[in-house]
Amino acid sequence: MRGYVAIAQARARVLLQYRAAAVAGFGTQAFWGMIRIMIFEAFYRSAMADGAPMRFEEVVSYVWLGQATLMTLPWNLDREMADEVRTGKVVYGLLRPVDLYGQWFARAFALRSAPMVIRALPMFAFAMVLLPLVGLEAWALEAPTLEGLAMWLVALGVAILLSSALTTLWSVALMWTVSGDGVTHLAPALVTLMSGMVIPLPLLPDGVRAVVVWLPFAGLVDLPVRLFSGHLTAAEAAPMLAAQLVWWVLLVALGRALLGRGVRRLVVQGG
Repeated sequence: MRGYVAIAQARARVLLQYRAAAVAGFGTQAFWGMIRIMIFEAFYRSAMADGAPMRFEEVVSYVWLGQATLMTLPWNLDREMADEVRTGKVVYGLLRPVDLYGQWFARAFALRSAPMVIRALPMFAFAMVLLPLVGLEAWALEAPTLEGLAMWLVALGVAILLSSALTTLWSVALMWTVSGDGVTHLAPALVTLMSGMVIPLPLLPDGVRAVVVWLPFAGLVDLPVRLFSGHLTAAEAAPMLAAQLVWWVLLVALGRALLGRGVRRLVVQGG
C-alpha cells in the first residue's frame, strides 16, 4: 500500500497547487448555487410545499453540499492519464513494481479528493457564515447534528471511493477509443443527473426514485447530503450505504477485468 499512498500523495500535491483555479471555481459554484436556490424557492412558493418529500431547508442544504463537493464527481478524466494511453506512455506504468489498476485508482483518488478540499472549506464558510450575515438566512446552510456530521463524513468517504472507481473505469475505457471525447461528453450528463446534482433525488417521481437511489451514482451526492441535513437517519441510511460499498467492490472488479483485457490487446506504435 505504501507505493499507492505515495502516488496519491504526489498527485494531490500537484493538484493543490492550482489555487487560482480553486478560487475561480468557488466563485462559479457559489453563483450557480444561488441561482439554483432561487429556482427551488420559486418552485416551493408556487407549489404545495406542505406535501413535498423534502423541506425547503433540506433542499438548500442539498444545493450547497452538492456545490461544496462538486469536485468529487467523476465527470472528467485525468488528462495526463488519457495522454499516456493515447501516446503509449502507459507502458511505463506496466514496468513499475506496483499494480497498474492500483496506480490509476490512486491517481483518481487524489483527483477526486484534493481539489474538493480546497473548494469545500470556503464554500462552507460562505453558505453557513456569510449568507446569514447579509440577511439571507433562508438560503444558508443549516448546521448538522453531531450524528449527521459523523454519518456525512462516512458517506463522503464512500462517495470518494465510488467516484475514484468510476473515474478509473472511464480511464480504462480509453483503451477502446481514439480520443476519449465520448467518455468526457457522456459522463457529466449521466453523473450529474443520476446523482441528484440537477434535481434532488427525493423530488423525482416515486417509480424513478425507487430505482435511482440504489444505483452507484446516488452514493456520490444524494446519500451524503441527506445524512448531513437529517433527511435520513443512520438506521435508514445503513442499507443504502452497504449497497454503495457493494457497488464499489463491483466497479473495482469490473475495472480490473477490463484493464487486464485491455493490456493484453494493447498495441503501442513503434514497439
